[in-house]
Order: sequence, then structure tokens, then C-alpha cells
Amino acid sequence: MKISEDGIYKRVIKRPMDLILSLVAIIILTIIPVIPIVAILIKVKLGSPVLFKQKRPGMDEKVFMMYKFRTMTDEKNKKGELLPDCVRLTKFGKFLRSTSLDELPELFNIIKGDMSIIGPRPLLVQYLPLYNAHQKRRHEVRPGLSGLSQVNGRNEISWEEKFNLDVKYVDNVCFKKDLRIILLTVKKVFIREGINSGASTTMEPFKGNKRKENNYE
Repeated sequence: MKISEDGIYKRVIKRPMDLILSLVAIIILTIIPVIPIVAILIKVKLGSPVLFKQKRPGMDEKVFMMYKFRTMTDEKNKKGELLPDCVRLTKFGKFLRSTSLDELPELFNIIKGDMSIIGPRPLLVQYLPLYNAHQKRRHEVRPGLSGLSQVNGRNEISWEEKFNLDVKYVDNVCFKKDLRIILLTVKKVFIREGINSGASTTMEPFKGNKRKENNYE
């Protein structure tokens, strides 16, 4: 059975390329030194821990521990409950998010094999039972540091649009498209586009599908 060039890239080249590029990025960002400076600033401005850790579903819905730089405080109300995101997300935290500096620790997830440089973003574990069959297909590949939905609106598009773009990526993994997404990601980070949705500080939680949809283009 003959394997296409895109198939060879997906099965043989993509993972080694992810590993090499993420290692190079970590070395460069440590020497510059972006990663140490960001870590120190978080320690000073937000306190400990510097890293935010959360379980996320990866390829084949296998759960892994994802690492990010912390962007929120731990402020709580009198009942001991965390305050809303809009209160705990400081100006410094917003800066980290708008520049995507908070995502840098995910490079270590890529090295571990949990993630890829390009792929659907890893979402919350509690969303897994809410997906329909079409949306579940986003887990057929490793989740990414950036993806097709991130360069086509990020948090400004609806969940339905986001999932459709994720599945479109799954069906069309190839080197040229990955390279294009990487370049568009760099561009959008510089112009700080699509970081927040229109209605809240972060993307509204996914609450499931209001109707069953079986047909997709």
C-alpha cells in the first residue's frame, strides 16, 4: 500500500520535527533568557507556584498533565471560593496571555510526547462527555501548542466553529499547512489578535450541544 507524502509526514516526520524544534526553542528561550525572566516575574508579581498544572485530554483522549505559566492570583472570597477569572487575572497576567508567553512550558509537553507544535488545542477533561461523534475526532491527533482554530479567530469564534476547524485539521495534516499555521501564529502573537472572546475575560465554558448535528462538510 502506497503512503502519500502527507501520510509520511504525519506518521514519520511530524513527531521528530516537533521534538527537534521544541528542544531548540527551549534552549534559545533559556539562553536569551525569556523563560527564566518570565518565571522570576511571575514569582514576584503573582507568587507561587510559578507553573499552572492541569489535566487535559490528548490523543485518543489519553489524559496528561499540561504545564503553563501562571496568569492568575489565588484570591478567594470569605467562603474560601476562588474569585471570578476577571478579578484574578491581573494586568501582568493579561500581558502573558496576549503575548502567549504563558504557553511556553507546553514545549516540555511536546518533548514528553503529550503534545505537538500544531494540532487542536487541549481542552478540559470535563468536556469529554459533552462532545458529539464529530467533535470527538479532534482527539485523533496530538493536541497542539497552536492550531487551525487559533489562527482563525482563537477565542473570538464559537465552539462549533472551533471544533469544525479542529476536525478539518485532523483530516488535512501536512507539512505545508503546519508551516502556514506556525507563521500565522507568530503573526497573531505579535498583533495580539483573538485572545479573548467578546463576552468574557477567557473563552466561555463549553456546555455541550443544543442539538444533534450529523452532517458536516
